[in-house]
Amino acid sequence: MNKQNKPPRTHKAYRNRAFLDSRDGRPLRILAEYLEPETRFDRLRVRDTIIFFGSARTTSREAAAAAVAAARRGTAELAAAETRLRMSRYYEDARELAGRLTTWSKSLEGTDRRFVICTGGGPGIMEAANRGAAEAKGLNIGLAISMPLEEPVNPYVTRQLAFKFHYFFMRKFWFAYLAKAAVVMPGGFGTLDELFEVLTLIQTLKIRKRLPIVLFGSEFWHQVINFEALANHGVIDESDLDLFFRTDSVDRAFEFITGELTEHTLASPGATL
Repeated sequence: MNKQNKPPRTHKAYRNRAFLDSRDGRPLRILAEYLEPETRFDRLRVRDTIIFFGSARTTSREAAAAAVAAARRGTAELAAAETRLRMSRYYEDARELAGRLTTWSKSLEGTDRRFVICTGGGPGIMEAANRGAAEAKGLNIGLAISMPLEEPVNPYVTRQLAFKFHYFFMRKFWFAYLAKAAVVMPGGFGTLDELFEVLTLIQTLKIRKRLPIVLFGSEFWHQVINFEALANHGVIDESDLDLFFRTDSVDRAFEFITGELTEHTLASPGATL
């Protein structure tokens, strides 16, 4: 048989990489980012999460202290290192809070609900929350996203619950859909985006379930966003200021979240969006 008569090479459609990566294959890629995570969540009986948002740049106190020491030896900028050390308290607070919430969740009796810590899977505050949950010997989730300057999923995420998304909106869906509470630590554009996405969904009743939100770091949030000014200018209702709880205390954050979950979520089986 000569080359002219050679039969064409064929692919099954679901194995045609060129098609799957094409514009026409986009609906299938989006659907995969819904169905594949759903399959894993069902397999591990993950139905309820507590989401943690916050800066990827926040380091542990140990790492921040080492950076300050290096800066004092003249190998780095001291002011930036001291800022990282000051902000490292939020890493340690996120780590402690996630650990305490995981221990509390594991102690619940008479219910199959497990409030699993869920983060964006990266470094900083995300790592801190996953680390706290792992140290409490609990499952925890990392919903990572592919980006040009990509970083690996942090090592504390439960292996079976480490995800990598292409589409931000599908990642945000999984943040919101299973969430029963949210903790928002100081962060930058990404954290603000995630916070306002959730607040908008609650305000417009696209999220109808009770979703308590903790804004952790009163001074930070007071300086960065003047929520009261939004109410004073009439662009949000005064009652919208009750959509979140501001605190600097791990104890108060823990008490607020566990109280809300006990009173509302545990009493309402199957609550979703």
